[in-house]
Amino acid sequence: MTETSFTRHEFATGAELAPAFAAWTADILRAAIAARGTALLVVSGGSTPKRFFEALSALPLDWSRVEVTLADERRVPDDSPRSNARLVRETLLQGEAAKAIFTPLADSRVRPDQELSQAGARVGNLSLPADLVVLGMGDDGHTASWFPRAAGLDDAVDPAARALVAAIAAPDGLELRLTLTGRVILRAEHIALQIEGPAKAATFAKALEDGPVEDMPIRAVLIAAGDKLTVFQAAA
Repeated sequence: MTETSFTRHEFATGAELAPAFAAWTADILRAAIAARGTALLVVSGGSTPKRFFEALSALPLDWSRVEVTLADERRVPDDSPRSNARLVRETLLQGEAAKAIFTPLADSRVRPDQELSQAGARVGNLSLPADLVVLGMGDDGHTASWFPRAAGLDDAVDPAARALVAAIAAPDGLELRLTLTGRVILRAEHIALQIEGPAKAATFAKALEDGPVEDMPIRAVLIAAGDKLTVFQAAA
């Protein structure tokens, strides 16, 4: 695969990365608010973004004008330790940042046959396109809940996808996932990828090599995002 024209910022540790990434993010959100009165931030879950969330929540920003949603979510109750919404509430939506307008992606109280359509409706009511989508990456090359060779992956990663949200079965066989499609993620004004540690660095290097998107779905971002993509990478 030909390397795209993304920007890369490298740091020695995740502790050094977090405040720099947060400051960069806040600048994008402030610019969006100045331009159109509101900003839409899409974030991801997992353990990697916790320090970034905590740093971002402490920055001066008109949080009442910031909409926040998730790139993907497990179908679990909000108080589950596996809930991305819980992570966002406990680490990002604190202090002044609690004034942000948070729209969860999933709602486990809804019947499974209704949840996907309701999630799509909630996302459709946000101020699209997103000003910034923050992504992570798994050691298998997945991002959001775009898992390698998952059923429905081709439609999910399509920038022209008809749906805003897709249902994806995770390879761990546990909860059903809801994930934003390429129509939301790949059409964002800015996309950031946060990578920490040598294992993720090796995965990212492999993703930059020739190979099918189905094997490493992060390649869908590398192919489509171009200069909208900024990579924040920490060696440890």
